[in-house]
Amino acid sequence: MQNVASKVSSSIIYAHMAGLTINTTQLANFIKYDYALYDKNHRRLAGNIDDKILLTKRIQKINENFILVDNTPKGHLGVYHIAIKENFFQDKISNLIENIILYFVIIYSIIAIIGYYLANLFISPIINERRKLNNFIKDTTHELNTPITAILMSTSKGSIPSEKSMQRINLSAKRISEIYKDLVYLFLQDSNKKLNPTNLKLNTIINEQIDYFEAFASKKRLKITAEVEDTSFMIDKENFIRLFNNIMSNAIKYNNIEGNIDIKLKNNILTIKDTGIGIKEELLKDIFNRYYRATKEQGGFGIGLNIVYHICKEYNIKIEVESIENVGTTFIFKF
Repeated sequence: MQNVASKVSSSIIYAHMAGLTINTTQLANFIKYDYALYDKNHRRLAGNIDDKILLTKRIQKINENFILVDNTPKGHLGVYHIAIKENFFQDKISNLIENIILYFVIIYSIIAIIGYYLANLFISPIINERRKLNNFIKDTTHELNTPITAILMSTSKGSIPSEKSMQRINLSAKRISEIYKDLVYLFLQDSNKKLNPTNLKLNTIINEQIDYFEAFASKKRLKITAEVEDTSFMIDKENFIRLFNNIMSNAIKYNNIEGNIDIKLKNNILTIKDTGIGIKEELLKDIFNRYYRATKEQGGFGIGLNIVYHICKEYNIKIEVESIENVGTTFIFKF
């Protein structure tokens, strides 16, 4: 504004010296501000400022606008005072405030979106684990309730249990024992506990465990066939039993009535094949995840195959799974 006032003052002085008059139209186009020229008695000679201005004050603010008063014309062409009034400062302030608010909203929205995304990113695994844990607790309760109820029903008659009741009690107790062993292995095992791998006769252990599962298989009238040759492998006995029993338990649980379970141990390859409900191809990649269950048709809480996976990883046993829905599933272990 001072620069403009100085230029106006120079133009007035030059016009006076050249014997010219003030061209107000040209001056207005040149200034691009509201302006006014005043004489010695503070009367307005030209311009478009209607506000009452205190010409003795260099800078003043009237109605949200700043006005600069310049006294350099010194009476040339009768002009003693030049007043320059800015007419866009307030608009700029308003635009600036609007822009600040707009950018604040945009930045806040971006931060909120990023924050929401990051929150979901970090909290989602916790929520999923909590959901899995809740389901696990429910499934565990259900799994334990079934054999416990069977035991209570078989012993609540007040008389000596029949052979059928004793068989039911025996199966229920074995089932509770299996659940307990799996839970201890997965959650309560001592990480510092040393394993005791021995040169184990796998065929002997398999035959022993088949006898153990005969009672379970007979309930669904399943036929178990075994073709095992002498095979030795360095592994902890309890771990191999746990691996084999989890696969056999699933082969019985998810098999059809009067189905088959074929077991082969040859050339250091153990194959366990059932004629059960099978697994969808797109689900095979997840079956070894903890708590994952490919079907809700039978009980269970999704830790058996996770245990099998960890044992295989521990002893460098290669595991393969082949399954066709409604046809059956085959587990292949290469020692």
